[in-house]
Amino acid sequence: MNPSIAVLSIGAVAKRAGVAIDTIRYYERAGLLPEPARRASGYRSYGEDTVVQLRFIRRAKELGFTLEEIRELLALSADRQRGVKAVKQRAQRRLAMIEQRIAELQRVRDGLASLIESCPGHGRPEACPILQALGHGATHHA
Repeated sequence: MNPSIAVLSIGAVAKRAGVAIDTIRYYERAGLLPEPARRASGYRSYGEDTVVQLRFIRRAKELGFTLEEIRELLALSADRQRGVKAVKQRAQRRLAMIEQRIAELQRVRDGLASLIESCPGHGRPEACPILQALGHGATHHA
Protein backbone atom coordinates (compact mmCIF):
# COMPACT_ATOMS: atom_id res chain seq x y z
CA MET A 1 0.00 0.00 0.00
CA ASN A 2 1.25 3.48 -0.84
CA PRO A 3 2.42 5.18 2.37
CA SER A 4 0.98 8.53 1.26
CA ILE A 5 -2.50 7.05 1.23
CA ALA A 6 -4.45 7.05 4.49
CA VAL A 7 -4.56 3.68 6.18
CA LEU A 8 -8.07 2.97 7.39
CA SER A 9 -9.52 0.20 9.52
CA ILE A 10 -12.46 -1.81 8.27
CA GLY A 11 -14.68 0.02 10.76
CA ALA A 12 -13.58 3.43 9.48
CA VAL A 13 -14.15 2.36 5.87
CA ALA A 14 -17.60 1.01 6.72
CA LYS A 15 -18.57 4.27 8.44
CA ARG A 16 -17.28 6.48 5.60
CA ALA A 17 -18.95 4.37 2.91
CA GLY A 18 -22.22 3.92 4.81
CA VAL A 19 -22.14 0.12 4.80
CA ALA A 20 -21.81 -2.60 7.41
CA ILE A 21 -18.48 -4.30 8.14
CA ASP A 22 -20.01 -7.63 7.09
CA THR A 23 -20.92 -6.06 3.75
CA ILE A 24 -17.28 -5.19 3.13
CA ARG A 25 -16.20 -8.75 3.92
CA TYR A 26 -18.95 -10.12 1.68
CA TYR A 27 -17.88 -7.90 -1.23
CA GLU A 28 -14.29 -9.05 -0.75
CA ARG A 29 -15.36 -12.71 -0.90
CA ALA A 30 -17.56 -11.95 -3.94
CA GLY A 31 -14.61 -10.36 -5.76
CA LEU A 32 -16.11 -6.87 -5.90
CA LEU A 33 -13.33 -5.51 -3.71
CA PRO A 34 -9.68 -6.55 -3.81
CA GLU A 35 -8.22 -8.33 -0.80
CA PRO A 36 -6.93 -5.66 1.54
CA ALA A 37 -3.34 -5.35 2.69
CA ARG A 38 -2.70 -6.66 6.17
CA ARG A 39 -0.85 -4.91 8.95
CA ALA A 40 1.76 -6.76 10.99
CA SER A 41 -0.99 -7.36 13.55
CA GLY A 42 -3.06 -9.15 10.91
CA TYR A 43 -5.72 -6.45 10.76
CA ARG A 44 -6.95 -5.33 7.35
CA SER A 45 -5.69 -1.98 6.02
CA TYR A 46 -7.69 0.00 3.52
CA GLY A 47 -7.18 3.16 1.53
CA GLU A 48 -9.63 5.88 0.59
CA ASP A 49 -10.04 4.15 -2.80
CA THR A 50 -11.96 1.36 -1.04
CA VAL A 51 -14.42 3.92 0.33
CA VAL A 52 -14.93 5.28 -3.20
CA GLN A 53 -15.47 1.78 -4.59
CA LEU A 54 -17.94 0.88 -1.85
CA ARG A 55 -19.95 4.03 -2.54
CA PHE A 56 -19.99 3.10 -6.24
CA ILE A 57 -21.28 -0.39 -5.40
CA ARG A 58 -23.93 0.99 -3.03
CA ARG A 59 -25.20 3.51 -5.60
CA ALA A 60 -25.24 0.89 -8.36
CA LYS A 61 -27.30 -1.42 -6.12
CA GLU A 62 -29.71 1.45 -5.42
CA LEU A 63 -30.16 1.79 -9.19
CA GLY A 64 -31.09 -1.89 -9.43
CA PHE A 65 -27.87 -3.39 -10.74
CA THR A 66 -27.12 -6.94 -9.60
CA LEU A 67 -23.80 -7.78 -7.99
CA GLU A 68 -22.69 -9.53 -11.18
CA GLU A 69 -23.57 -6.44 -13.22
CA ILE A 70 -21.72 -4.26 -10.71
CA ARG A 71 -18.66 -6.50 -11.06
CA GLU A 72 -18.83 -5.95 -14.83
CA LEU A 73 -19.30 -2.18 -14.39
CA LEU A 74 -16.23 -2.04 -12.16
CA ALA A 75 -14.20 -3.93 -14.76
CA LEU A 76 -15.52 -1.73 -17.56
CA SER A 77 -14.72 1.44 -15.63
CA ALA A 78 -11.06 0.44 -15.79
CA ASP A 79 -11.22 -0.35 -19.54
CA ARG A 80 -9.86 2.74 -21.31
CA GLN A 81 -10.76 1.42 -24.79
CA ARG A 82 -14.44 0.48 -24.54
CA GLY A 83 -15.33 1.20 -20.93
CA VAL A 84 -17.64 4.21 -21.24
CA LYS A 85 -19.53 2.85 -24.25
CA ALA A 86 -20.06 -0.52 -22.58
CA VAL A 87 -21.12 1.11 -19.30
CA LYS A 88 -23.68 3.21 -21.18
CA GLN A 89 -25.01 0.09 -22.91
CA ARG A 90 -25.35 -1.70 -19.55
CA ALA A 91 -27.18 1.29 -18.09
CA GLN A 92 -29.51 1.41 -21.12
CA ARG A 93 -30.32 -2.30 -20.67
CA ARG A 94 -30.98 -1.74 -16.95
CA LEU A 95 -33.29 1.19 -17.78
CA ALA A 96 -35.21 -0.93 -20.30
CA MET A 97 -35.68 -3.65 -17.68
CA ILE A 98 -36.87 -1.11 -15.12
CA GLU A 99 -39.33 0.41 -17.60
CA GLN A 100 -40.67 -3.08 -18.34
CA ARG A 101 -41.13 -3.75 -14.61
CA ILE A 102 -42.90 -0.41 -14.19
CA ALA A 103 -45.28 -1.25 -17.05
CA GLU A 104 -46.01 -4.64 -15.46
CA LEU A 105 -46.62 -3.03 -12.06
CA GLN A 106 -48.94 -0.45 -13.65
CA ARG A 107 -50.97 -3.26 -15.26
CA VAL A 108 -51.20 -5.04 -11.90
CA ARG A 109 -52.17 -1.76 -10.17
CA ASP A 110 -54.89 -1.03 -12.74
CA GLY A 111 -56.29 -4.56 -12.52
CA LEU A 112 -56.33 -4.49 -8.73
CA ALA A 113 -57.90 -1.02 -8.67
CA SER A 114 -60.64 -2.27 -11.02
CA LEU A 115 -61.31 -5.29 -8.80
CA ILE A 116 -61.44 -3.13 -5.68
CA GLU A 117 -63.86 -0.74 -7.38
CA SER A 118 -66.17 -3.59 -8.39
CA CYS A 119 -66.18 -5.18 -4.93
CA PRO A 120 -69.02 -3.99 -2.67
CA GLY A 121 -67.04 -4.88 0.46
CA HIS A 122 -69.83 -7.03 1.90
CA GLY A 123 -71.80 -10.14 1.06
CA ARG A 124 -70.88 -13.75 0.40
CA PRO A 125 -67.23 -14.57 -0.27
CA GLU A 126 -68.29 -16.52 -3.38
CA ALA A 127 -69.63 -13.30 -4.86
CA CYS A 128 -66.50 -11.27 -4.18
CA PRO A 129 -64.95 -10.18 -7.50
CA ILE A 130 -61.49 -10.07 -5.94
CA LEU A 131 -61.70 -13.68 -4.75
CA GLN A 132 -63.26 -14.74 -8.07
CA ALA A 133 -60.37 -13.16 -9.98
CA LEU A 134 -57.92 -15.02 -7.76
CA GLY A 135 -59.70 -18.29 -8.54
CA HIS A 136 -61.20 -18.84 -5.11
CA GLY A 137 -64.81 -18.03 -5.96
CA ALA A 138 -65.76 -21.67 -6.42
CA THR A 139 -64.21 -22.97 -3.21
CA HIS A 140 -66.05 -23.04 0.09
CA HIS A 141 -64.28 -22.59 3.40
CA ALA A 142 -65.64 -24.03 6.63
